[in-house]
Order: sequence, then structure tokens, then C-alpha cells
Amino acid sequence: MNRGFFITFEGGDGSGKSTQIQKLKEYLQSKGMDVILTREPGGTAISEKIREIILDPDNAEMSDQTEMMLYAAARAQLVNEVIEPVLNSGKSVICDRFVDSSMAYQAYGRGLGDMVWEVNQKAIGNCMPDLTILLKLDPDQGKNRISNRQQDRIEQASSDFHRKVYEGYLALEQRFPQRIKGIDASRDIEDIFKEIKDMVDDLMSRTV
Repeated sequence: MNRGFFITFEGGDGSGKSTQIQKLKEYLQSKGMDVILTREPGGTAISEKIREIILDPDNAEMSDQTEMMLYAAARAQLVNEVIEPVLNSGKSVICDRFVDSSMAYQAYGRGLGDMVWEVNQKAIGNCMPDLTILLKLDPDQGKNRISNRQQDRIEQASSDFHRKVYEGYLALEQRFPQRIKGIDASRDIEDIFKEIKDMVDDLMSRTV
């Protein structure tokens, strides 16, 4: 049995990940593929409880190191309980955020550096995405898009923090060009999806 595809979506808040993830799921299903959607942090009962702790605005005292390790813990559970078993069964996984989020938000945004990768390598083992779609949107635009909803602890962080996160994503795109594919997320939804579809079609054609 062939292993399924593992596709992740990355980007700042308000970049449109949820919309594009749903469209990609429907597209792959139309091609006869079994697809599971999941998210980070979350995706399992344990990981969802960790998510509540991380994102709760009342937890303002949380240290950067605690935040990093909680994300890694939620990720380890998701990989072991969902992602690896699903991929090994021949189904594909689309995940809203994965390890690149920790690199952007904690390594770059929080300034924790290489420590973040070292911790997360223990959490994910050899489980890395086949393709990571990075929806690039200026953080000020993203902030405007989510301004009318209640914001979690990470969303409430300073503009300076979100600017560092964005710059972190751009650095990761440059560092891993074979896996991370950036897309201008300020454009029309259908134009963005056409580019995503082309990337996914190319991935599938290279692995047949």
C-alpha cells in the first residue's frame, strides 16, 4: 500500500488558510482520494486540551519556553495518534499548521532560535510534509481581516511579534524551497486556489 500525501498550510492569522484547505480537500476528493483534515495545535482529544491552554488569553504569564514545549507536545500526540497512522493507511492528510509554525512563531517570533527545531525533532521524528503551502500576507493586512472577532493569546501579541513571525516564514521559504511554496495571499480566492492546485498536481505527478 502506498503512503498517502502529507500537505500542510502555513501563514499568519487572517491569511485565508481555512478557506483554501477546504477547497483543496474537495478537489482531492473529486479525484477519488481519501483525505483527512486536521489542525495544530489540536487534532486529538489530548492536543485540543493543550490548545486551550496555549491560546487562552488568561495565560498571559506563560513563558516562551513553556509555549514552545506545549506546541511540541500537542504535535507529538497528533503525529502518533493521527498523522502517521492515516498516512500509513494510504490516506492523505491536510494539516492547518505544523512544525514550520513553531519555527516561525517561537524560533523567530519569540527569538528562541535553534532550540525550537531540536525540541520539535523529538516530537515529529521523521514525519515531515511532502508539500507546505505558505500563504503570504502582510501581518497588518492579516490583523485587519480578523479585527472583528475575539482574538486568542497569540493573535493578541504585538505587531512587532507578528512582523518577526512573517519574516521568519519568508526565511523558511528561502531555506526549504523544495518543500515550502509561497503564494501571495492578498489576491482573489480562486486565483490563489489555482496556484495551489497546480502545486498539488505537480506533487502527485512526481510521486506516481
